[in-house]
Amino acid sequence: MEDFNLIVAQQPQWIQIWLNILSFGAFLLPISLLIWRQSRVASIITLISSTLAAAGVIFIFNQLGYVRLMGLGHIIPWTPLAFYLWYQQARADMPEPPRWIIRFILLTITISLVFDYADVARYLLGERAAFTAPA
Repeated sequence: MEDFNLIVAQQPQWIQIWLNILSFGAFLLPISLLIWRQSRVASIITLISSTLAAAGVIFIFNQLGYVRLMGLGHIIPWTPLAFYLWYQQARADMPEPPRWIIRFILLTITISLVFDYADVARYLLGERAAFTAPA
């Protein structure tokens, strides 16, 4: 994990800011959904999916290094989650505050998925070099 953090610290500033926003949207905001009965299951499913996504990214990093294929760690759990959250935010019985929180979470993971699908496609098309931090 130390190597991962070192490599991330060497990325452009916008990537570091984005990773903080992503962490907020994927891990912290879903906790707030526990407040409302109607959104508790969505909270738990989102937290489990985000934990699986993080574990998938770290697993790929540990196997292959900092490569574009790491996006697959997000794609597998978050693609079905995005459809689920879309359904949840549209529920008639969902109060407005959790509805807006779910929308922000959905927006955050959807932006991430756009990058992830592009990165995985680029990896499959041959961009397989791993980024490494300077010694």
